[in-house]
Amino acid sequence: MGKKMFSGTGVAVVTPFAGNGSVDFAALARLVEHIISGGADYILALGTTSESPTLSADERRAVAMFIRERNAGRLPLVIGIGGNCTRDTVETIRTWDLKGYDAILSVCPYYNKPNQEGLYRHFRAVSEASPLPVILYNIPGRTGVNLTPETLQRIVCDCPNVIGIKEASGNLAQMKRIHELLPEHFALISGDDALTVDIMRLGGVGVISVLAQLYPAEMSAVVRMAAEGRFDEADALFAPLKEITAELFEEGNPTGIKTALSLKGICGDTVRLPLAEGSGSLRRRMSESMAGYEKRPQ
Repeated sequence: MGKKMFSGTGVAVVTPFAGNGSVDFAALARLVEHIISGGADYILALGTTSESPTLSADERRAVAMFIRERNAGRLPLVIGIGGNCTRDTVETIRTWDLKGYDAILSVCPYYNKPNQEGLYRHFRAVSEASPLPVILYNIPGRTGVNLTPETLQRIVCDCPNVIGIKEASGNLAQMKRIHELLPEHFALISGDDALTVDIMRLGGVGVISVLAQLYPAEMSAVVRMAAEGRFDEADALFAPLKEITAELFEEGNPTGIKTALSLKGICGDTVRLPLAEGSGSLRRRMSESMAGYEKRPQ
């Protein structure tokens, strides 16, 4: 199921906020339609890009339900449920209404810095609680801990509903090792837009992308080309997007993508503290980069 349902381009959706800081559901509706009409393959709600740590439990539920209703069964849906307290993560999985969602994305526990045994036990508990397939999320730059390929292999061996991993370690040697150790059906998914083609060369099946909510058709075309084994052509197609991709993460995520989406008129650039809006310099440079990309010869 991992490779079959979660190949291609997934999109990690931001949570738009109105000027008063409340969730802007009208903008969220525009964003969902923009992603679907752009040809993305699935949507991730409540990932890190959604600023989920700053959303209340009620807001998280409301955003998840709204995306489910707006999607109306058109694309597969993944919901982010994770944290640094195993008990709370398990309780959320057991008590939330997950109808309409197709998988859970669960991040490595952050801040606590558990050892590999702790990671194994945490994800075994998540697996046992989940009524849905589980995709793990390894992003050491944010969590402070790396899930090793050997621990991942142990988890997958003991937890058959763990079907994939979003890998954002930036370590291509580690990703190659994952592909070598894990079964054929297991989905290795890029968590880094800039490394997507490289990861697909190693056996990855696609990406959960930030860039694709700005340019869903363009990023999806890159991923489809790589999926066909046309890696050099995919690299060439992605090349004009490299500058924009770098700018998206220059002042943090989702600060960059919200700046870009505001320039496109899809949603505002408001973020919640401790994040801050993009600087004037970033906004000017991103405006120039996007204008140059969109006016380039086809």
